[in-house]
Amino acid sequence: MNARPALSPEPDGSRFHDALMRHGLRLERTAPPEILQINLGKYCNQACRHCHVDAGPKRPERMAPATAERILVLLERSPFIHTVDITGGAPELNASFRLLTKTARALGREVIDRSNLTVLCEPGQEDTAEFLARHGVRIVASLPCYTAENVERQRGEGVFTRSLEALRRLNSLGYGAGDGLVLDLVYNPLGPSLPPAPETLEPRYREELGRLGVRFDHLLVMTNLPIHRFRHALVREGRLETYEALLESHFNPATVAHLMCRTTLSVSWDGKLYDCDFHQMTETPLPGGEDLWSIDDFGMIGPRPIALRRHCFGCTAGRGSSCGGTLA
Repeated sequence: MNARPALSPEPDGSRFHDALMRHGLRLERTAPPEILQINLGKYCNQACRHCHVDAGPKRPERMAPATAERILVLLERSPFIHTVDITGGAPELNASFRLLTKTARALGREVIDRSNLTVLCEPGQEDTAEFLARHGVRIVASLPCYTAENVERQRGEGVFTRSLEALRRLNSLGYGAGDGLVLDLVYNPLGPSLPPAPETLEPRYREELGRLGVRFDHLLVMTNLPIHRFRHALVREGRLETYEALLESHFNPATVAHLMCRTTLSVSWDGKLYDCDFHQMTETPLPGGEDLWSIDDFGMIGPRPIALRRHCFGCTAGRGSSCGGTLA
């Protein structure tokens, strides 16, 4: 196996700061967080080539039960958090996934499961789809294309077939019918390019997947950020500088007001806190350096500046990108 190429540290946020200043903009929190995004670790049944988490079957990083329990204590003290967004890796494979889900729902919070779909076909996960439906969990599922060739190019052999199996199972439980159980799909480009507009791409997804007996609610379109595995691929191919320049040249000031870091707080598998999941993966801490054990509730992460890095251009390029899809 070829060793990964050596990478210099990712540039700081000075270029992004300058872009904000040119438009008279600031990036900061103005209120306590409304969305708590919990990353349960890097363990995953897949190893996708675009993965910004660098997740895979051999990764040992997993949230411990004590960390999950601390999150729930703080969540109960933080009624302004209306949504708990659970991600990974494959979050369903973590032993605390169901406890977090059930307790958050019992506290009246919306719960999102960011699923790679194929995990629902794994041994030991036979009842996971039913569990999600029973608790009214919104599913945001990664499916980077509607063709087998493109999906498997990015995610591995057999992934498209297993993804369809999982989608049909979710449909059979009522997901994607438009009457309560929400199933959203996520598209991201195969390579270093900006994604198309969702209103252009979503009808094609509906048409192609409809022929395969699959329905869904919305298509979320996301930009690949040049961090971790995708960054390594860009370096190997000699395209990192070109892609970073593409993102920077397409900076859209209209996206800044809607960036997820303004309203979301990211929690890592080991209990550290970050402005977003991308900052978590590049170990860019909150400006205050807090973690789960240094706060009494999530309201203590109140108004303050947001840490800036060059990869922030990925969220502000073109129509923008976040865990909720396009921004402008």
